[in-house]
Amino acid sequence: MFTTVFPAPRLFAPGQGEPSLRWGVIGPGSIAGWFVSAMRTRTAQTVAAVSSRSLERAEEFAARHGIARAYGSTEQLLADPEIDVIYIAATQNEHVNLGLAAIAAGKHVLVEKPLAMTAAEAQTMVDAARAQGVLLMEAMWSRYQPKASVIRQLLADGVLGEIRHVHADHGQSLPAGHRLYRADLGGGALFDLGIYPVQLDSMVLGAPQSIHVTGAMTDSGVDAHATLVLGHGTAQSTLTTSMIARTPTTAVIAGSEACLALDGPFHVPADMVLTGNQFLGERHVWSDPTGVGLMDALCWEATALATYVGEQRLESPLHTHQETVSIIGTLEEALRQIRASA
Repeated sequence: MFTTVFPAPRLFAPGQGEPSLRWGVIGPGSIAGWFVSAMRTRTAQTVAAVSSRSLERAEEFAARHGIARAYGSTEQLLADPEIDVIYIAATQNEHVNLGLAAIAAGKHVLVEKPLAMTAAEAQTMVDAARAQGVLLMEAMWSRYQPKASVIRQLLADGVLGEIRHVHADHGQSLPAGHRLYRADLGGGALFDLGIYPVQLDSMVLGAPQSIHVTGAMTDSGVDAHATLVLGHGTAQSTLTTSMIARTPTTAVIAGSEACLALDGPFHVPADMVLTGNQFLGERHVWSDPTGVGLMDALCWEATALATYVGEQRLESPLHTHQETVSIIGTLEEALRQIRASA
């Protein structure tokens, strides 16, 4: 039923009984810097140590972010008994090996997206974490933002009616020397950028029943762009991604009763517009009421993980292991089709 009132977001705000965990960071790059800054200023979590293959790089990162200990190897960090959870921000080709090592060390693990480059590898990590009794979570930060909570409630309340379409895109114009052009680092548009439209589609409609993809490869052997048409019974989704052109990076969830448009970039804090299905009908705008913008919004996933650890969960109920593996499987199949047509 169409409404003019948005539900209040259910927030992963600090100080609601979640434990204050001691975090260790692997891979002190730009995303790790944003994540650590967000944790320090907006959560009750503690970043206690950082590791890199370069001790000098780890020490520089530690000094910049007020971190007590810096290590020149992953093994030293994982052997630290005062670390509860490991955040892996290394390049994508290293996610599986580092994740399995952290799990074997008995640490909870947050892995930057994608969790792995194949569904089989992701399932291996899931099985290892369950056997070890530790929480494993992909750092799909969009799932824990206030906006995602509002979307889930609108869907659950039937405000949009029966979902007919999801349209979403994420495109960036990346220079030739960018890491995503390197196949040895797990590069390509799909797994780094395209994962955002695919995860939104999955949150709304679940796993696709059919996958049809067109796209192209770069001369360096990674996918440059892709268009995915996903079948969900009576619903159809069109998702696009590119690393050779900047696109609006917006999204639309269209239903039989109403349409929800997510301003760009749709995967970060930004406005949403709810409209009825009448042409030029009334528009209702939702804006994030928390004031937490851009990369500071990484704080929500950190508090979410701590909350789940406190609840003795082994996975995120908002982004389950099964769904995480399924999303990677969709991306894997999309890449297979692009390679086959190249």
